[in-house]
Amino acid sequence: MIKITIQEVSEKYNLTKDTLRYYEKEGLIGPITKNASGVRDYSEADLARIEFVKCMRSAGLSIGVLREYMRLYDEGDYTKDERIKLLEGERDALKEKIRLMQDAYKKLEFKIQNYQKGIW
Repeated sequence: MIKITIQEVSEKYNLTKDTLRYYEKEGLIGPITKNASGVRDYSEADLARIEFVKCMRSAGLSIGVLREYMRLYDEGDYTKDERIKLLEGERDALKEKIRLMQDAYKKLEFKIQNYQKGIW
């Protein structure tokens, strides 16, 4: 079983130690086991959760939504339907955000091309 320190996790996922501690405090990961010296030892399961949280945060999911999802996940299989509903809502919101960003991207491209052609 793999065990790595907070420093190694911080470097691997490009997250600050403070962010990792915050995620633990908020219930998004952990609780993280500590060795005899009190140093956090992250397991493979912890790393999988960190990857998931980092990905979802980069997609714009709030700490609150992730906290709720992790709470449901930790409660077990009987919460599967609730988790699906939560994730579907977030997926739909993300899909709309992507559509809006694509529209903005097209407008930017149009403006840039017009400037490059000398059309003001």
